[in-house]
Amino acid sequence: MQKQRFCLDTTAITDSDVRKSLGVSNISESAEKIMDIIAQARVQLDISCHIPYDTVYKELVGFLTREGCAPETLIKVDTWLVKKTPNRYEIKIPAEIFYEYIKDLRERINKGMRISENAMYETALEAYILSKPDEKDREDVLNEVLSKTVNSFRVKYRNALRGGTLDSAPDLDVLLLAKELDAAVVANDEGIEKWAQRLGLRFVNARDFPFILQEYLDLWDKK
Repeated sequence: MQKQRFCLDTTAITDSDVRKSLGVSNISESAEKIMDIIAQARVQLDISCHIPYDTVYKELVGFLTREGCAPETLIKVDTWLVKKTPNRYEIKIPAEIFYEYIKDLRERINKGMRISENAMYETALEAYILSKPDEKDREDVLNEVLSKTVNSFRVKYRNALRGGTLDSAPDLDVLLLAKELDAAVVANDEGIEKWAQRLGLRFVNARDFPFILQEYLDLWDKK
């Protein structure tokens, strides 16, 4: 049987869906539970869980530290997650993937520009409507309209440019390391999932990951 390998994104440990699936209320509890299952799977079944170093590793440790996780949990991260830097110079990626990525990025930039133009138009229109009836103070009108429009613009712009694509070095490192090791990608990230599929990589949703490992362990215990 081929050795099972998993390559973890930060969301594999920190995502809110993971906490809900485990029935815990905070990251400290969920991180400790997941690391205990990973440790058991490593010792009993030789299943290895990898994390790109230092991009995703630093991101994960920084997040857990800010959330007040116990030092013991951070020690488990260092002990049971295999830290490795992807061999970025040797990993081969089909040219078609780069073509698709650039095409996707160009479409997102154009969409973001259209959203910007619409936001400016809506701001001007609302300012005119609000100020006309009773000649409101100019600063009050601008503040009222801009705060509303800017908040709406940020949400739409973020979704247009970042939703469903790779938008950071850690995201890319997860895919590169998974490809190098022939490992399954573990994440709760639409962009990572989408490009993992295009690269022909196995993908496991973060909320399901602890239960998959536990299923392996339960079957082993029945032997």
